[in-house]
Amino acid sequence: MIPPIRSPISLEEKAALEKSSDAAQIEFCNVTKMYGQVTAVRDLSLAIRRGEFLTMLGPSGSGKTTTLMLLAGFDMPDHGDILIGGKSVAAVPSYHRDQGIVFQSYALFPHLTVRRNLEFPLEMRGMKAAERTKRVNSILERVHLREFDTRVPSQLSGGQQQRVALARALIADPPLLLLDEPLSALDRNLREQMQGEIKSLHQEFGITTVCVTHDQEEALTLSDRIVVMREGRVEQTDTPETLYDWPATRFVANFMGEANILENPCFRIEADERQSPGTVPMIRPERICITSADKKVADKDYRQSVTGTVINMIYAGPLRKYKVSVGSSVLVVREHVSSGQHTFRAGEAVRLDWLRSDVRFVAT
Repeated sequence: MIPPIRSPISLEEKAALEKSSDAAQIEFCNVTKMYGQVTAVRDLSLAIRRGEFLTMLGPSGSGKTTTLMLLAGFDMPDHGDILIGGKSVAAVPSYHRDQGIVFQSYALFPHLTVRRNLEFPLEMRGMKAAERTKRVNSILERVHLREFDTRVPSQLSGGQQQRVALARALIADPPLLLLDEPLSALDRNLREQMQGEIKSLHQEFGITTVCVTHDQEEALTLSDRIVVMREGRVEQTDTPETLYDWPATRFVANFMGEANILENPCFRIEADERQSPGTVPMIRPERICITSADKKVADKDYRQSVTGTVINMIYAGPLRKYKVSVGSSVLVVREHVSSGQHTFRAGEAVRLDWLRSDVRFVAT
């Protein structure tokens, strides 16, 4: 018998799960996957904690989707092992794994109503009609689709179809939820709305969730941890805040957002952190303040200042982005737009300053 949909877990319960000794629910142990002569995933070792939302992020060809397909059982590793709950599943096909999956295309049955799309996986598990109805009504309420249950997918918006796909993945209360580029087909506003929906559902259900995306903002918004992948390998794994603020490599710094890589600048870099061999200094554009060139510098003991010339300014609604030449270097500056704020134009002399504590050193 399929258990009822679990009650929402509290934040305290979620924290306890993450800190428990058996927190590692999924483990990749030196996993390698080859396609002919191409190595899609190379010697991957990764532990995913029970109840966490982990996102695999990277450019096309980085191995993130292949990793998800291996975890889902749609593909088998050539070397290494995959453990779920301490048991090897490397040779277990997808249909024998207890998991919910949301595909990029949603994969809803086009000829079935929303209700029938949700009932189908329960029928396949042998659930009785009365229990199916109760379960479907409950999940429809949770994804705010109760009044759409008689519609077919073509009569729904993209966001509504996405919620149906999420509901179908969650309806049998699986211990594991897999998301393959779940929001890539949606426009920006709808994507942001659905990010909130997914985050809310994850907090409510507490299901271990593994998501694949190439969208940095999506990964930062949704994840407890992010795995940045490159050429089949893990480049860095950490919390969203740490990955963005303390990237380990030049690749991560650039992939997680814009970064000023200060390689061979025409000015001496001052920083609180000591530079290690094989690293270059980096500072995020929003950490740099832009002011008139003749304005006095405050907190000289804590800041570094340089003068330069504006190359151009790009207005992007809540933000302005400047490119400023400082000798042979070009620095990008981002500032939030506010009323009464001066807008610098191309050719205008400016001063840039930043806290020395905001300078990071990343491996080349």
